[in-house]
Amino acid sequence: MSIATPDTKPPQRILVVDDAATVRMYHRKILGDAGWATDEACNGVEALERVHGQDEGAAYDLFVVDINMPRMDGYSFVRELRRLPGVPQVPVVMVSTEAKSHDASAALDAGANVYLVKPARPRELVLNAALLLGDHAAALKAAGALS
Repeated sequence: MSIATPDTKPPQRILVVDDAATVRMYHRKILGDAGWATDEACNGVEALERVHGQDEGAAYDLFVVDINMPRMDGYSFVRELRRLPGVPQVPVVMVSTEAKSHDASAALDAGANVYLVKPARPRELVLNAALLLGDHAAALKAAGALS
C-alpha cells in the first residue's frame, strides 16, 4: 500500500463486497497490487454500514460488488447506494457468476457501471477499475498487458 506524503494524494479507495472470503481476498490482491487501497464487506448490509461510517474526505472511490449474497444482494445494495443523499455517487463494478445478458442488464438497471463475469481476469478487472477511477497510468499499464 502506498503512503501519502504532503506532495501526493492518498491512494484511491475501493470496497470489495462479496460473501466468499476467497473472492474478496482475490479481488483485494489484484486491486491492491495495482496501487489502490482496498477494504471489504461480506454482504450489502455490511457494505452500507461501511458507507455510512466513512469519514468525510475518505469516501470510497469505487465498489466491486457480487450479486448473490445473503442479507442483501448486490442489486439491492447498488439501488440503495444510488438512493443515499449526501453520499458520493461513485462507479460500481458488478462481478458475478451469472453470465446471461439479462443479468448484466439487471446490474446496469440497478445502477452498476460495468458488469464482469467471474472469475474476473486480473487485467480486465484492473483495466475497468482504472478507467472508472480515471487512473490513466494504471489503465495504460493494464491495457498494455492485454495486447
